[in-house]
Amino acid sequence: MSTEHHDAAPGYSDDKVAVLKRLKRIEGQVRGLTRMVEDDTYCIDVLTQVSATTKALEAVALKLLDEHLAHCVVNAARAGGEEADLKVKEASDAIARLVRS
Repeated sequence: MSTEHHDAAPGYSDDKVAVLKRLKRIEGQVRGLTRMVEDDTYCIDVLTQVSATTKALEAVALKLLDEHLAHCVVNAARAGGEEADLKVKEASDAIARLVRS
């Protein structure tokens, strides 16, 4: 995970409340998974919920990536130069990580 500090607001700033709401929902799903295992729930039922939680996280990741491309990358591309190249590389690397996961 990158620990670099960027001066500009993140691309998801306008949707921060919605992103946080989704993450809280996912947090609840993970707690539910913990309870299912604690309660010895049937394996397939747990796996079904793991799949749903994974898909929810993927949806958040795609939303963040979309916002990053629409704001951060577009703004950097307009400015041009090394920053533009860096933003495109970051986005490309993020896409590669999502595809591999």
